[in-house]
Amino acid sequence: MGTRIALVAAAVVVGAAFPATAQAAEPGSPCLDAARCVDGQLTDGTPYAFAKPDRWNGAVLVDLDFAAGGLSSALTASLLRRGYAVGGTTRTVTGWNIAQAIDNQAAALGRFEAAFGRARYAIAEGRSMGGMVAAGVAQVHPGRFDAAIPMCGGLGGAVGQWNQKLDTVFTLKTLLFRDTALPVTGIPADVPGLQQQWVSAMTSAQATAAGRARIALAAAIGQLPGWGLAADGTTTPVPDGHDADGVEQGMFLALAGGPLPYLGQAVSSRRAIEQLAGGNPSWNTGVDYARQLTTAEPSQQNAVRRLYERAGLDLRADLGRLAAAPRVSADPAAVRYLERGIVFTGDLRIPVLTVNGTGDQISTVAQQQSYGALVRREGNESLLRQTYVRTAGHCTYTVGEQQVAVDRMLTRLRTGHWPDTTPRTMNQLSAAADGTPGRYLSYVPPYFNRRYPAGR
Repeated sequence: MGTRIALVAAAVVVGAAFPATAQAAEPGSPCLDAARCVDGQLTDGTPYAFAKPDRWNGAVLVDLDFAAGGLSSALTASLLRRGYAVGGTTRTVTGWNIAQAIDNQAAALGRFEAAFGRARYAIAEGRSMGGMVAAGVAQVHPGRFDAAIPMCGGLGGAVGQWNQKLDTVFTLKTLLFRDTALPVTGIPADVPGLQQQWVSAMTSAQATAAGRARIALAAAIGQLPGWGLAADGTTTPVPDGHDADGVEQGMFLALAGGPLPYLGQAVSSRRAIEQLAGGNPSWNTGVDYARQLTTAEPSQQNAVRRLYERAGLDLRADLGRLAAAPRVSADPAAVRYLERGIVFTGDLRIPVLTVNGTGDQISTVAQQQSYGALVRREGNESLLRQTYVRTAGHCTYTVGEQQVAVDRMLTRLRTGHWPDTTPRTMNQLSAAADGTPGRYLSYVPPYFNRRYPAGR
């Protein structure tokens, strides 16, 4: 036991830079229970790893981030016990090169099948960027994969979601921090220092009535949730929709609170994208922020109006100030770079089941509306099911909530028909999976303001 077997022939077939290796699990090994593992590197140096249980159900899950610690996760243990093979890559080499990350999922699947034989069902799945990549796999590699489960993914596409983030930061800068050096684009190398500057500036603004009103406006325009995590990562109560102060506090926490504030990610990832793309890929030329406010959640529109009245500010004047502010133009070559990553078109040929938190501050839930609308426009709605979980924070699902999504998809593949994915059933199955009550709910996301291309 434990002897690593070099799969030289398989490596030649798939063109590996390093030979894939398989090993049987030993007591205390990261492969968990009765599983066998394979790992190695793809041709671009990206690590990959897979674990297959002895009683394999024929399904393999391929995840962008699995090789970065997935072997030790509770979800992996649950999936292996249920007979799934699990594995995937890391984003360490590709980063925001989304096109390469999508292709790497197909390459990683090839390594798994070279070691263990052809999977009956290959399912792309993942969270965050991994969710966007899984949806990209469904569009780009339907001949290699049978299904996809994007969870908390940026399904507005790379261009659309970064335009949305620009809207938020631009509004904050224009109305609250115009006289500061805080950048909207052109992020400098000192990312940690800039993140702290943004959070400190936001904290100071939150202490004033005018600051809270304008924070609410920026968050509503940017379609952020009105519900966030506390600084220690604990979930705060869901604010009553009529409680303007509670909704605004949730907006502030989404922007600058919790373990992963929106502004922190907006700074760090924008810096990485600008470096890869060779410029700024986002713009707001021609954008009407007054119109965008009208598409915000009703509770957020109410919070903005009430907080502006309380602060003695003129909302119409601030919207006029936004309209008159010099706009940000994109670098065409940088836009083309993000376009090559993935622009969702609605062209589905395999089933897709999405999962998104209603209080997700990074992969905002409005992006799900754009994805669903594109699929319906192309006449592919029979291949899509979209589900929502009442949770704050980015990708904050229980094991059971993720497990039931995978199980429902396997049933879809085995039968050729969608099983029940209503909240009641999802929650019952989620609780049965891990003993924790599920939080799926019926939800209709707001219209996504920055769909790209805009005419779609």
